[in-house]
Amino acid sequence: MRICGLEEQIHVIDNKVTVEEIIKDIVRTKEISDPFYIFDVGDLVHKARIWQQKLPRVKPFYAVKCNDNSLVLETLAAFGTNFDCASKAEIKKVLDLGVNPSRIIFANPAKMTSHIKYAMSQCVDLTTFDNELELYKIKSIHPSCNLVIRIRCDATETQCPLGIKYGCDPLTEAPALMSLARDLGLSVVGVSFHVGSGCNEPAAFRRAIAASAAIFRLAQQLGFMNMYLLNIGGGFPGNKSTSLDKIADIVNDALNEWFPPNNGVTIIAEPGRFFVASAFTLSTKIHSIKKRSNDENHIMYFINDGVYGSFNSILYDHSVVVPKPLNDYPMSPVCQSSIWGPTCDGLDQVVDLVNMPLMRMGDWITFEDMGAYTIPVASTFNGFPLPKVFAVASRRIWQKLKNLMPISEDHFTTVPIVATIKMVRSVSSDDDEWDENDLEYTQRYPCLHLKNSFSMPEA
Repeated sequence: MRICGLEEQIHVIDNKVTVEEIIKDIVRTKEISDPFYIFDVGDLVHKARIWQQKLPRVKPFYAVKCNDNSLVLETLAAFGTNFDCASKAEIKKVLDLGVNPSRIIFANPAKMTSHIKYAMSQCVDLTTFDNELELYKIKSIHPSCNLVIRIRCDATETQCPLGIKYGCDPLTEAPALMSLARDLGLSVVGVSFHVGSGCNEPAAFRRAIAASAAIFRLAQQLGFMNMYLLNIGGGFPGNKSTSLDKIADIVNDALNEWFPPNNGVTIIAEPGRFFVASAFTLSTKIHSIKKRSNDENHIMYFINDGVYGSFNSILYDHSVVVPKPLNDYPMSPVCQSSIWGPTCDGLDQVVDLVNMPLMRMGDWITFEDMGAYTIPVASTFNGFPLPKVFAVASRRIWQKLKNLMPISEDHFTTVPIVATIKMVRSVSSDDDEWDENDLEYTQRYPCLHLKNSFSMPEA
């Protein structure tokens, strides 16, 4: 069982307290100046329930690469979720939680030999392939492994298309690969596909399931009599404004047509963003402001996180983030604005153009739906720290989770987040805690008092 430090515990809050209220409490204390996440464990639990309701036949294997936060993995493991791992490190991280290796699929069709050896040593014996060389590698290293052929069936509209890199053509390549696997004496037990991450064409799942059924028929003709697995991959939306309903309806109908209940085939999927996207809210602080050189009415806000940190998802996941001022500004004019990260790279732009109220240095901007493909990919480029993650759960969620392994009572604390921050705050941390409303401060630095510095032209 993992031992949780102060910052790794789940903070128990009253049932009606909101994430926004928590953020305001943290900011109000002026004990933190770096960016930080609030991880709403209850949101993750809610997503697990929605999945069970909408896709009751489909067992989720959470895509660890999407967000490998330990508390995320432990919470999902407690609810019986399985795991899609793509590397030795991801496999180890899941196994270290006490998860049985039978709950892992090594879903990387092009694996390093050292990673295959590790998987074999840990009894992880379910993996994917889409090319000849992979079959020869597995034959020489892990010949008893159960194999799942990955076919290509792309959606016409996705956030991240994957077919350009992975998946064999079901008509021209799959038959030859299946025949080679048979000749090598390998055990092919199923078919997998991935229509693309962030799928915006639900009908793609129907095409892919139909194509998979054809591969099952081919496998039977070739003598593979233990075909028991269909992996429908990922692509499921997870932001607050999205719904699983359309994809679920199409998937359920297609499964009933080509893989009806009680036909002996287990259906699994590899959801990532569906589970975690909406569970994480990022808070960032404005540290600098200036007017655009060619447009004095355009305000440029510089915040303490950027595309080399949490907002790497803008570059790699094609995400569109929505800034939200933490506080209301009823008397401030609304200005054309852009938001920039802290590094010295001109590429470090978070938002190109947005209308926002006139804000000041030291104010905070929040971003919802920041749980997918943000934390695992972030770097400390230019020396800027990664955001801390503060996990919260209502008392109701606490009661449900505290005795579900690998979650234990030790994972939770009733100590307020603000008190935890005070306890762990480093004496050597950067201190940007100037009070921009302090009279002495504004007298010494009048150019930084934004009511004077950014007066808007009269209408």
